[in-house]
Amino acid sequence: MSILSAAADVLRCFSSTRHDVTVTDLVTLLGMPKSNASRLLRAMRDEGLLETVGDSKRYRPAVLLCRVGQFYRFAASLVDRSDAVVRRISDAVGHTGYISVRRGTEVMGVTAHSGRHALRVVTTIGDGLPAFASSTGRALLARLSDDEVRALYPNGLVPPSVTAPQDIDDLLARLALTRRVGYAESDDEAVRGVHAVSVAVGDPETGDEVALCISFPAAIVEPAERLAIIRSLGEGAAEIAALTQDKRFYPLNLSIAETAP
Repeated sequence: MSILSAAADVLRCFSSTRHDVTVTDLVTLLGMPKSNASRLLRAMRDEGLLETVGDSKRYRPAVLLCRVGQFYRFAASLVDRSDAVVRRISDAVGHTGYISVRRGTEVMGVTAHSGRHALRVVTTIGDGLPAFASSTGRALLARLSDDEVRALYPNGLVPPSVTAPQDIDDLLARLALTRRVGYAESDDEAVRGVHAVSVAVGDPETGDEVALCISFPAAIVEPAERLAIIRSLGEGAAEIAALTQDKRFYPLNLSIAETAP
């Protein structure tokens, strides 16, 4: 294992529930020898990637990583354009909106706008969700061919809930529907009690692809409001697709969307 890949593995250990790590954590999480873990953490600290928490032996991400994250955000024009659309829709409907990207079989949020309703979905940036069991993930997976999707899941699926796709054929059927209607929907899947609507758009020049999503507690949104959200997301994404000349964009099919469950 190279020092670069080892450092990347350390950074993947951080999440919304794990803000710092110790040598013991790396031994447990990565199966790394204690001496190697200790040297690696010190090296990452010396290079400005990590910093110690006070006088303790715990390490957390340093300011340098925060700066890089900001550079990524502002350099990614597709993210910026998509985020502007989601922010506008979120402000209008009062529900949480976010932009997600896919990395292999996971999706993660890169921007978020909290809803104003008292009962709202809280989104954590950077946490991974199974792509097959989320509306953002299926919107992005639908841009792949069925063969490419099968290759991503050679060992099948492990559904997190009964409402998520139960096997690869179920997943492919839902992706086919996503391509027909131009959006993906999830209900009580990777995150219980949450309904979400997503559309995906890409930039052929950079190869970047993102999902635009509005999520909300399933119990509080009426059918008419759900359709209004779908229309807003589809129209906003279509504007971006026209600018980027995204030939793999699936436009909203209102005649099907208005009758889809």
